[in-house]
Amino acid sequence: MRAGCRAWLLLAGQVALAVSVATCTLAARADDVFPGKPVRMIVAFPAGGGTDIVARLIAERLTALWGQQVIVDNRGGAGGVIGTEIAARSPADGYTIFMATLGNLSINPHLYKMDVDPVTDLAPISNVVDVNFVLIANPKLPVHNVKDLIALAKREPGQINYSSSGVGGAPHLAGELFNDMAGVQLTHIPYKGSGPSFTDLLGGQVSLTFDSLVQALPHIQDGKLRALAVLADHRSPLLPKVPTLAEAGVPGYNFANWFGLVAPAGTPAERIAKLNAAVRKVLQEPAVRERLADMGAVPAGTTPEAFGQLIRDERAKWGKIIQDRGIRAQ
Repeated sequence: MRAGCRAWLLLAGQVALAVSVATCTLAARADDVFPGKPVRMIVAFPAGGGTDIVARLIAERLTALWGQQVIVDNRGGAGGVIGTEIAARSPADGYTIFMATLGNLSINPHLYKMDVDPVTDLAPISNVVDVNFVLIANPKLPVHNVKDLIALAKREPGQINYSSSGVGGAPHLAGELFNDMAGVQLTHIPYKGSGPSFTDLLGGQVSLTFDSLVQALPHIQDGKLRALAVLADHRSPLLPKVPTLAEAGVPGYNFANWFGLVAPAGTPAERIAKLNAAVRKVLQEPAVRERLADMGAVPAGTTPEAFGQLIRDERAKWGKIIQDRGIRAQ
């Protein structure tokens, strides 16, 4: 080989090495400053529901922490399927995150023909909050406790209706579990999100709902809705006089919901780690913990691995309930 060729090849190799080093350096710097632009937080329900309320609180604090805007993007429809699919198909760069629910990640795959699989197409970041659910009634319904409700429902099977955020959502499943364990037949009326569900509950178009204390508490406090029972296995400190469903006449009933953050599968591990650290830092802020507690939500904050296991465990649990109850998407 002539000297000129050898020199040219040597130079080409040095240039390639320099480009490679520069590329790695730029990538490292990009991760050092992540996020370097606004972040989109998808919510699979309309504005005003419990998921949206929590998402906006977390987005506000992440914006303050990062100095970059976190924009809540409401993509409601199909019981949360539309938002879930949009999130899973988004670029896997850490700049799209999804405030998902038990329904989005663990229940909907059993009810809907989905184009994505939440377990394989979304990467867990952290559980954010565990959410207290409550059975609430419009005061026009002539019941003052759960025993009254069960008695009326048995006298008038199918005549009392309850609203939900949509087929397969946590409120729907909570209602079906109540039907099963209380031996009654409440009629399910699905809506496109908890916001519209509450609008008709407040207006008296429906009689009951099983939904988040995050959204229900202000209406309970001002007397527009009547709390009949808390769905967890313990009373809420915000409603100390309201019994659990187990105490009120449905032994063994226990329903817990949660909201958590995920990202599109393939998002770099180092960005998942940074997102996890940021979320957990926000959840440790005293003002955030106080605000969540005032809404009836319990701050969580977990590793991605622990949240992923929760999603899989809940998927198995609710798959059995859905099959046993013969629940179908409408």
